[in-house]
Amino acid sequence: MNARSRHIAVVGGGAAGFFGAIACAEANPNLQVTILEAGSECLVKVRISGGGRCNVTHACFDPALLVQHYPRGSKALRGPFSRFQPGDTMAWFEARGVALKTEADGRMFPTTDDSATIVRCLWKAAKVAGMHIRTRTAAIGVSRQGAGTDSGSFHLKLRSGETLNCDRILLATGSSPQGHRLAKSLGHSLIPPVPSLFTFNIADPRLQELAGIAVDPVRLRLQLDNNTTLEETGPLLITHWGVSGPAVLKLSAWGARDLKSCNYRAILQIHWLPQFNPETLRQTLQRCRQEFSRRAISNQCPLPLPRRLWQRLVARCNISPEQRWASLSKSGLNALIRELTQGSYQIVGKGVFKDEFVTCGGIPLPEVNFKTMESRRCPGLYFAGEVLDIDGITGGFNFQSAWTTGWIAGQSLAQN
Repeated sequence: MNARSRHIAVVGGGAAGFFGAIACAEANPNLQVTILEAGSECLVKVRISGGGRCNVTHACFDPALLVQHYPRGSKALRGPFSRFQPGDTMAWFEARGVALKTEADGRMFPTTDDSATIVRCLWKAAKVAGMHIRTRTAAIGVSRQGAGTDSGSFHLKLRSGETLNCDRILLATGSSPQGHRLAKSLGHSLIPPVPSLFTFNIADPRLQELAGIAVDPVRLRLQLDNNTTLEETGPLLITHWGVSGPAVLKLSAWGARDLKSCNYRAILQIHWLPQFNPETLRQTLQRCRQEFSRRAISNQCPLPLPRRLWQRLVARCNISPEQRWASLSKSGLNALIRELTQGSYQIVGKGVFKDEFVTCGGIPLPEVNFKTMESRRCPGLYFAGEVLDIDGITGGFNFQSAWTTGWIAGQSLAQN
């Protein structure tokens, strides 16, 4: 079989699979590259991500620092990020007419603030590269002729009953159970997937009817039953069901497996004012007691907190709505400081982070050669994206691992 007739099947039309297919087709125009997407359209997560703006990547250009944003996969990604990192992602899109911008928190979006810009760019690149894209085409089984050799071909069984023959496969099915079954049938094991990047359900009177209130920054301390303690600092959003925001989502990522093991029951300690140390906070409150002695404590907040949240925290300290600053006792002052800096909230469950569902778990990383993204157990099988046991915190890091692993897999497929 000559190089011109070689067929590459990419199972999964998400960010990793689509990008990997483009990289392969651009690097070797003689290949026949086909994307098989089970759903009705490709790039669904790209379209809905970032509230419809698409958080393409993060402005972190040092691979050694970049890998620190991955609870799972940091060691394995160090090499790949030295070959294709956020700077390369920027260059790739800009070379195709899409400029990216960096926001204050490091997240990068298209300057149009429209995810459709990214989707159109990828589709155009796919068309120019001459790829074949088949939607509503689910691969439900796979077998290999000449298993154990470097030259064996694959037979993909499709839900329609059709059998598709190909020389190489890129498996980029995300957290899909069907993708995991395909990998297992070719000799891989599986780390059971569990949710990552989710919100916390908290039923607490202090937070009720405060949905929509945001505080930035807060410091969160997650205390788990197995004596594990995790901390994050950043923005927090109070919701109808508890708390969300970047700080919460980061905690959920780092604590994903521990939280699963304790059935999403844990204690969350909130420091509402991490910019204050205990002494400066005490001085600020004492100064308020002197300067506003005749005013009600609940109506005179000397701190950068939303008024309604301040009133709830004050009430938690058994301070009545009418009590004046002049009558605040030392014990009352200490109680208020504790509530502001060490308030404890019981997590009673998890929410889902919109439609941008992220999991940890998947194909164990030692089973993959990260120089090429080829399977160590089945020659000719490659992986990219979330099908692997890799996940990043919120902020564009999951897309970056998809672009990187997809690009490396595509380059390798083009050569082999």
